[in-house]
Amino acid sequence: MAGLSVGLSTRVRDVLLALSVAVGVAGVTLLQARLGDTPGSFSVWSWALLLGVPATLVVRRRFPAAVAVATLAGSALYYTLVGPDGPIVVAFVVALYSLAAIRPLAVAVVIGAVALAATAYGEAISPRPHLDTPGLLLLGGWIVASVALGRARRAHVAYLREAEERAATEERLRIARELHDVLGHNLSLINVQASAALHRLDADPGQAGRALTVVKEASRDTLRELRGTLGVLRRDEAARPPGLAHLDRLIEQARATGLTVVTEVDGEPPRLAPDTDLAAYRLVQEALTNVRKHAGASTATVRIRYTRRELRVEVTDDGAGGGPMPAGNGIKGMSERVRALGGDLSAGSSADGGFRVSARLPQGAAT
Repeated sequence: MAGLSVGLSTRVRDVLLALSVAVGVAGVTLLQARLGDTPGSFSVWSWALLLGVPATLVVRRRFPAAVAVATLAGSALYYTLVGPDGPIVVAFVVALYSLAAIRPLAVAVVIGAVALAATAYGEAISPRPHLDTPGLLLLGGWIVASVALGRARRAHVAYLREAEERAATEERLRIARELHDVLGHNLSLINVQASAALHRLDADPGQAGRALTVVKEASRDTLRELRGTLGVLRRDEAARPPGLAHLDRLIEQARATGLTVVTEVDGEPPRLAPDTDLAAYRLVQEALTNVRKHAGASTATVRIRYTRRELRVEVTDDGAGGGPMPAGNGIKGMSERVRALGGDLSAGSSADGGFRVSARLPQGAAT
């Protein structure tokens, strides 16, 4: 039955709730009258209120305050003018819960307080009391509980909505970082090599041809990585993002631009968690892109150090250094990637001149 209700629309659920309350209230009232536990007799007005008051719950989400007032007024009319006694006040309790869950707390508190005060006053002046002191206290408990549960429901819904929005924002940032890293590096490489080819097309056709070959390979790599990224976003298990196992290809691409790249690897490479492996690869990729675009360097050094607990990645160059971090999404994206995995990143001028990017990535998720 629970599985069936999940698929029902809000309107259908409200209709079923109103019908259930109406049947329950009418059934209990009829049973009490048959057993002779309550004075009074049924009339047309009795049935009109017993069925009509719960029926207003159908629109409790659209007009919560109006429904709360209507159920309160209907309950008051029933108890003071018609009979026999019954739990028609349950409809008001449900309406008050809905009001507290949808509208500001003060509205529900005021209506609940008015209901309790009016009930206490009515019992005090009525020639035929409907509630004794314990019953009045029980009604007060119902009112307080309905408001508290409504507020708890509102807080829970707000938390879920905030969590969904936060997850959507994080997903958008992740997609933006991934597309920046995939496209930024290779498009920068294509731009450099295409410019070199145009510059040397007449003077050195051979060099121009080699530059165009690099452009072709970079374009192919861009398409492959873009397909892999889209596959990951589609949760395609067959699509595997790049990692440090592809580091050699990345280094060769950088060397093809005329940059001398030295690699130093310390330790035995473990089987890294996919997110850690991808973050390390993207960090090296972005750092080398920044070296080519901003540093004016002739040599870059990539250091990878594996330990039992963490992975350390460092990229340094012999460029000018001393300046601010490159503007844009590159350094920020690298920092976000590393922090998301519980690591830390530093970027700035090195002691020997040039620029240095260093990151520590935990290997707790490695297998």
